[in-house]
Amino acid sequence: MTTHFQGRFEVEFKYRLADSAAFLRSLEALGPEVMVADNYEQDCYFDTADRALTREQKSLVIRTMAPSGIRLWIVKGPGPDRCEAVNITDSDKAISMVCTLGYQPVLTIDKRRSIYFLGPFHVTVDHLAGIGDFAELAIMTDEETALPVYREQLLALAARLGLCPEMRETRSYRTLCEQSAHLLQEESAP
Repeated sequence: MTTHFQGRFEVEFKYRLADSAAFLRSLEALGPEVMVADNYEQDCYFDTADRALTREQKSLVIRTMAPSGIRLWIVKGPGPDRCEAVNITDSDKAISMVCTLGYQPVLTIDKRRSIYFLGPFHVTVDHLAGIGDFAELAIMTDEETALPVYREQLLALAARLGLCPEMRETRSYRTLCEQSAHLLQEESAP
């Protein structure tokens, strides 16, 4: 994992894309470094039976990526800025260990993701089937005092990429997927 993903804090802005091809053209015009293109990611979320992590605004995730072969253990929260990730070599063993500790899988999210670097920032372009296309602009850091400056820099980068405030998506992928599943259940109910 590059230094782009090191730190205890993350500033991230997510935008819903109506035209992902146009966004990619704007991004490519800035000459980004490509980390991965069209990678398949699967995020498996875990929680206790009584949803203790969710109540505490925390997420425990095991992520597998292909064809890159990257596997991560991710903990987010509490709150929107806390995020830590560590490379793991055996996702099946990590899942077994998490289950042994009493956590159970509560949600799996599949997405197609491309990751780009622009200076210290990383830009991800995601497609979630049935949910939509998104761009995330982010930076990770151990310096909590730097978060306000990074927020301003990321908002300026978003404007350069043609992303406007009306396109902001404040809900997490987890929330979007859970809400979508809930709507599908309501529609299929008699």
